[in-house]
Amino acid sequence: MKIQILNGPNLNRLATREEKFYGKEDFELILTWLVENFPEHEILYFQSNIEGEIIDRIQALPEENIEGLVINPGAYSHYSIAIRDAIEALPLPVIEVHLSNIYSREPFRQVSVISPVVMGVISGLGKESYRLAIDYFKHTVKKKIGFKS
Repeated sequence: MKIQILNGPNLNRLATREEKFYGKEDFELILTWLVENFPEHEILYFQSNIEGEIIDRIQALPEENIEGLVINPGAYSHYSIAIRDAIEALPLPVIEVHLSNIYSREPFRQVSVISPVVMGVISGLGKESYRLAIDYFKHTVKKKIGFKS
């Protein structure tokens, strides 16, 4: 299965910001861990602090035969209708993930405009959020929807 992980703004700063929410590891370490845990899958990674670049990446996924998207939109989760619209137009399954538990944080972080257009949300489990999303694709989505590997 070919899976895209897409991270939004400030996720390039992991290991240097708010450890209690985001942990000690940078995303390169997390990505290495994910690739080691899922050697049978092709895992692609993209991160941007720029909304338009994120939208461009989302729109390119169908032409690249991506079979699932794991997205952590960061702060864009709470207000980017443009990213929401790009996700809603995708003909592939999408899971929204967050390292921190957005529902236990400030009120403005507790609402995601992305959540209504994805198949599920995993929040608050640190790097395990990404692993669980990929594991879901591996065991459930492929069988249920019939995605080819």
